[in-house]
Amino acid sequence: MADVIVNKVAESGLISFDLETLYPQQTRKVFDLKDHLFMGLILKEKDFRAALLQIDWNEYKDAAVAITCSADAIIPMWAYMLVVSYLEPVASTVFFGTEEQMIQSLLLKNIDGVNAEEYADKRVVVKGCGDVAIPEAAYVAITQKLRPVAKSIMYGEPCSTVPIYKKK
Repeated sequence: MADVIVNKVAESGLISFDLETLYPQQTRKVFDLKDHLFMGLILKEKDFRAALLQIDWNEYKDAAVAITCSADAIIPMWAYMLVVSYLEPVASTVFFGTEEQMIQSLLLKNIDGVNAEEYADKRVVVKGCGDVAIPEAAYVAITQKLRPVAKSIMYGEPCSTVPIYKKK
Protein backbone atom coordinates (compact mmCIF):
# COMPACT_ATOMS: atom_id res chain seq x y z
CA MET A 1 0.00 0.00 0.00
CA ALA A 2 1.44 3.39 -1.04
CA ASP A 3 1.57 6.21 1.46
CA VAL A 4 -0.80 9.01 0.56
CA ILE A 5 0.43 12.53 1.16
CA VAL A 6 -2.28 14.57 2.80
CA ASN A 7 -2.18 18.35 2.70
CA LYS A 8 -3.38 19.11 6.21
CA VAL A 9 -3.15 22.86 5.64
CA ALA A 10 -5.58 22.65 2.70
CA GLU A 11 -7.98 20.55 4.78
CA SER A 12 -7.75 22.77 7.86
CA GLY A 13 -10.38 25.26 6.74
CA LEU A 14 -8.01 28.18 7.29
CA ILE A 15 -8.57 31.30 5.23
CA SER A 16 -5.43 33.24 4.39
CA PHE A 17 -5.79 37.04 4.44
CA ASP A 18 -2.99 38.77 2.58
CA LEU A 19 -2.79 42.50 3.36
CA GLU A 20 -0.65 42.96 0.22
CA THR A 21 -3.84 42.57 -1.83
CA LEU A 22 -5.09 45.80 -0.23
CA TYR A 23 -1.85 47.72 -0.73
CA PRO A 24 -2.48 50.91 -2.76
CA GLN A 25 -1.86 50.20 -6.44
CA GLN A 26 -2.35 53.66 -7.91
CA THR A 27 0.58 55.79 -8.98
CA ARG A 28 2.00 57.69 -6.02
CA LYS A 29 3.89 60.97 -6.14
CA VAL A 30 5.29 63.42 -3.63
CA PHE A 31 5.07 67.20 -3.92
CA ASP A 32 7.85 68.59 -1.71
CA LEU A 33 7.59 72.29 -0.92
CA LYS A 34 11.31 72.28 -0.11
CA ASP A 35 11.97 72.61 -3.84
CA HIS A 36 10.23 76.00 -3.84
CA LEU A 37 11.86 77.68 -0.85
CA PHE A 38 14.17 80.66 -1.10
CA MET A 39 17.61 79.55 0.10
CA GLY A 40 15.96 76.32 1.26
CA LEU A 41 14.45 78.12 4.24
CA ILE A 42 11.87 80.73 3.35
CA LEU A 43 8.69 80.64 1.33
CA LYS A 44 8.23 83.90 -0.57
CA GLU A 45 4.62 84.21 -1.70
CA LYS A 46 5.25 85.95 -5.03
CA ASP A 47 8.04 83.52 -6.06
CA PHE A 48 6.05 80.52 -4.85
CA ARG A 49 2.96 81.50 -6.84
CA ALA A 50 5.09 82.07 -9.93
CA ALA A 51 6.78 78.67 -9.51
CA LEU A 52 3.42 76.90 -9.21
CA LEU A 53 2.28 78.49 -12.47
CA GLN A 54 5.28 76.92 -14.23
CA ILE A 55 4.54 73.35 -13.11
CA ASP A 56 2.97 70.89 -15.54
CA TRP A 57 0.27 69.60 -13.20
CA ASN A 58 -0.65 66.83 -15.65
CA GLU A 59 2.40 64.99 -14.31
CA TYR A 60 0.19 64.28 -11.26
CA LYS A 61 -2.81 63.09 -13.30
CA ASP A 62 -4.68 60.25 -11.57
CA ALA A 63 -1.93 59.90 -8.95
CA ALA A 64 -2.19 59.83 -5.19
CA VAL A 65 -0.09 62.80 -4.13
CA ALA A 66 1.51 63.43 -0.76
CA ILE A 67 2.24 67.08 -0.03
CA THR A 68 5.14 67.53 2.35
CA CYS A 69 8.06 69.77 3.18
CA SER A 70 11.26 67.86 3.89
CA ALA A 71 13.13 71.03 4.85
CA ASP A 72 13.09 72.35 8.39
CA ALA A 73 11.13 75.46 7.48
CA ILE A 74 7.99 77.17 8.66
CA ILE A 75 5.39 76.85 5.91
CA PRO A 76 2.25 78.98 6.08
CA MET A 77 -1.02 77.03 5.86
CA TRP A 78 -2.11 78.87 2.74
CA ALA A 79 0.87 77.38 0.84
CA TYR A 80 -0.44 73.83 1.31
CA MET A 81 -3.92 75.01 0.37
CA LEU A 82 -2.59 76.65 -2.78
CA VAL A 83 -0.83 73.45 -3.86
CA VAL A 84 -4.03 71.47 -3.28
CA SER A 85 -5.96 73.93 -5.43
CA TYR A 86 -3.70 72.98 -8.35
CA LEU A 87 -3.62 69.24 -7.60
CA GLU A 88 -7.29 68.62 -6.86
CA PRO A 89 -8.47 68.77 -10.50
CA VAL A 90 -5.86 66.25 -11.71
CA ALA A 91 -4.84 63.96 -8.83
CA SER A 92 -6.93 60.99 -7.69
CA THR A 93 -6.33 61.97 -4.07
CA VAL A 94 -4.23 64.53 -2.22
CA PHE A 95 -2.78 63.82 1.20
CA PHE A 96 -0.73 65.86 3.66
CA GLY A 97 2.32 64.02 4.94
CA THR A 98 5.09 61.75 3.77
CA GLU A 99 4.68 59.08 1.12
CA GLU A 100 4.77 56.43 3.85
CA GLN A 101 1.98 58.17 5.76
CA MET A 102 -0.06 58.42 2.57
CA ILE A 103 0.42 54.71 1.82
CA GLN A 104 -0.67 53.85 5.35
CA SER A 105 -3.75 56.06 5.06
CA LEU A 106 -4.73 54.55 1.71
CA LEU A 107 -4.14 51.02 3.02
CA LEU A 108 -6.29 51.69 6.09
CA LYS A 109 -9.03 53.05 3.82
CA ASN A 110 -8.87 49.82 1.79
CA ILE A 111 -9.07 47.74 4.98
CA ASP A 112 -12.10 49.76 6.04
CA GLY A 113 -13.78 48.65 2.80
CA VAL A 114 -13.32 44.93 3.57
CA ASN A 115 -16.61 43.11 4.14
CA ALA A 116 -15.94 41.51 7.52
CA GLU A 117 -19.05 39.34 7.25
CA GLU A 118 -17.25 37.23 4.63
CA TYR A 119 -15.05 36.03 7.51
CA ALA A 120 -17.88 35.31 9.97
CA ASP A 121 -17.14 32.17 12.00
CA LYS A 122 -14.04 31.45 9.89
CA ARG A 123 -10.50 30.66 10.96
CA VAL A 124 -8.41 33.48 9.47
CA VAL A 125 -4.63 33.63 9.10
CA VAL A 126 -3.35 37.15 8.46
CA LYS A 127 -0.29 36.65 6.30
CA GLY A 128 2.86 37.92 7.93
CA CYS A 129 5.59 37.97 5.31
CA GLY A 130 5.60 39.19 1.76
CA ASP A 131 7.24 41.26 -0.89
CA VAL A 132 5.82 44.57 0.35
CA ALA A 133 6.42 46.16 3.76
CA ILE A 134 3.04 46.46 5.42
CA PRO A 135 2.79 49.08 8.19
CA GLU A 136 1.91 47.90 11.70
CA ALA A 137 -1.24 50.02 11.64
CA ALA A 138 -2.67 47.72 8.95
CA TYR A 139 -2.31 44.68 11.21
CA VAL A 140 -4.02 46.57 14.03
CA ALA A 141 -6.86 47.64 11.71
CA ILE A 142 -7.49 44.20 10.20
CA THR A 143 -7.53 42.63 13.68
CA GLN A 144 -10.10 45.20 14.82
CA LYS A 145 -12.14 44.53 11.68
CA LEU A 146 -12.13 40.73 11.94
CA ARG A 147 -12.23 40.11 15.70
CA PRO A 148 -15.99 40.71 16.14
CA VAL A 149 -16.87 38.13 13.47
CA ALA A 150 -14.05 35.61 12.99
CA LYS A 151 -13.95 32.27 14.81
CA SER A 152 -10.21 32.72 15.23
CA ILE A 153 -7.43 35.00 14.04
CA MET A 154 -3.85 33.92 13.59
CA TYR A 155 -0.73 35.59 12.28
CA GLY A 156 1.85 34.06 9.95
CA GLU A 157 1.50 31.33 7.36
CA PRO A 158 -1.04 28.48 7.42
CA CYS A 159 1.78 26.01 8.17
CA SER A 160 3.14 28.09 11.07
CA THR A 161 0.81 30.47 12.86
CA VAL A 162 0.78 32.53 16.03
CA PRO A 163 -2.65 32.53 17.68
CA ILE A 164 -4.08 36.01 18.17
CA TYR A 165 -7.74 35.50 19.04
CA LYS A 166 -10.15 32.60 19.48
CA LYS A 167 -13.89 33.02 20.00
CA LYS A 168 -15.06 31.36 23.18
